[in-house]
Amino acid sequence: MAENQTNDRGSVVVTGTSTGIGAATVNRLANLGFHVFAGVRREEDAQAARSVANGTVTPLMIDITDAAMIAAAAEIVEQVVAERGLAGLVNNAGIVKPGPLEFQPLDDFRRQLEVNLIGHLAVIQAFLPLVRRGRGRIVNVGSIGGLLALPIQGAYSASKFGLEALSDALRLELRQWKISVSHVDPGVTLTPIFGKTLVELDRALDALHERGHDEYDAQFAAIRKVVEKSPDSAAPPDDLAKAIAHALTASKPKTRYHAGHGATEAVVAARTLTDHAKDRVVIHEVGLPAPE
Repeated sequence: MAENQTNDRGSVVVTGTSTGIGAATVNRLANLGFHVFAGVRREEDAQAARSVANGTVTPLMIDITDAAMIAAAAEIVEQVVAERGLAGLVNNAGIVKPGPLEFQPLDDFRRQLEVNLIGHLAVIQAFLPLVRRGRGRIVNVGSIGGLLALPIQGAYSASKFGLEALSDALRLELRQWKISVSHVDPGVTLTPIFGKTLVELDRALDALHERGHDEYDAQFAAIRKVVEKSPDSAAPPDDLAKAIAHALTASKPKTRYHAGHGATEAVVAARTLTDHAKDRVVIHEVGLPAPE
């Protein structure tokens, strides 16, 4: 994908930049000539952002579930970009809250949607006036979990399926002003999400056992094995950063990008297979227990 570097491409806001895809995206965009507002939640991550790319990165303290922080961040950005507005907004923040839907605490389910879906819309609503002012673009980072659902990861998939719909609707709504909306679905990508997912799996399983339920032990074990093996075949996060950069710089950006290990296969399966066929693929790949 062609990317022509310039000295100043304008300003971009990226959320969830402390590690992984977000951090790689900040580096790539800064090196392409963007001024990047790197969304972080901790001061140590803000300090790291300040050291990137000769001062072309500005840390932006923002928790996308906190309305006051979002409003404050938008005000800070507006003071800097003024009438030029934003060249882009990249919604990348996300978490994983695993658990069987039968027993998952609704607070966990709500938290999953709040971060991975509602929070993104809150950020879009806050920064869209600046994107419109700058004739900029929006990029939403989803997941192949938004194309194929996995057991024990139903809440995560619900949030990512929802983000797919949000991107589609937003693309149509903003077409009137020629504001491009692209959706990026990462496949397996080497980020700290695997370690965090293992911690959350253990937490969810412990909570399940405290209530006396052990029906899902085999499914938890199957998913844990998948997560443990995933880093072995994971793509580097810069593969996703390249796709995001293309969406922000190409004369004709795509509406959908798929990058990372297994992304193309997931798209083909989601678009061509029947539900029963997709189930068989997931059952085989995950190693789910047979019906009793």
